[in-house]
Amino acid sequence: MKQPELGKKISELRKAKGLTQEELVEKCNLNVRTIQRIEAGEVTPRSYTVKALFEALDFQWEEVKSSFKDEERKVPAYLYVAFASGLLYFFIAFFEIGWEYEWIEDGFVSNKTGFTGVKLITFFSYVGFLLGLLGLERFYPNKYLKIALWVMIGFNLFMYSADMIALYTALFSIEDYYWIKFEAFGLGYAFLGASYFGYKNLKYGLGQVIGALGLIAGILIFSGFGVVFGLVPMTFFEIGQLGLMIYFIQKIGRSTSPDSF
Repeated sequence: MKQPELGKKISELRKAKGLTQEELVEKCNLNVRTIQRIEAGEVTPRSYTVKALFEALDFQWEEVKSSFKDEERKVPAYLYVAFASGLLYFFIAFFEIGWEYEWIEDGFVSNKTGFTGVKLITFFSYVGFLLGLLGLERFYPNKYLKIALWVMIGFNLFMYSADMIALYTALFSIEDYYWIKFEAFGLGYAFLGASYFGYKNLKYGLGQVIGALGLIAGILIFSGFGVVFGLVPMTFFEIGQLGLMIYFIQKIGRSTSPDSF
């Protein structure tokens, strides 16, 4: 089934169910503008979007499945790269935290070259992971998560640049801004955690659990005195994000819709 017949079919099924476009998007985690464009025949949706809509409307996906057969099981390769980046970041970040603690306490780093290498690996692996989450957001729309991810990327770029300037020049030192850094990181994690609440239809309340961990970690880190305690929920938050990425990747190629939780 192609456009515009597909859009007309979805519109007919929606109206037969007595649903408004707003009510339909609530059932399949899309946005109203996407539904409007599909029903108007302006765009040809991907297979996972069609499956999400048909499942929400209790229509048999098998009847049009063959039209999307070639596309159905393709998982973008960059998602696997992003997951590997996230896994690398999870482990290398512990080395960075230890070295940065030494820097703050002593006012200098004994091995600048090694510290710089660890910081660069941490930065690029974390940004790679965040970009992968942005890629997943295309499959599982969440506008607040999208904003939060871009904020975190921008903030990390700024702070890592500041760290390099403080490490190699005399313009300023880590002592001049590390509290600001903690508070900004805390706000960033709190915002990122809160954005996961947008996935309210995930099984077992995964969105709420991951979101709560990020929110708690962010608040503790922002407070300053709770930085050490904040590392515990932050660690579980990072594990939760990795687990969620695996969950989403697996669902993309399955027979059930990745948009229907």
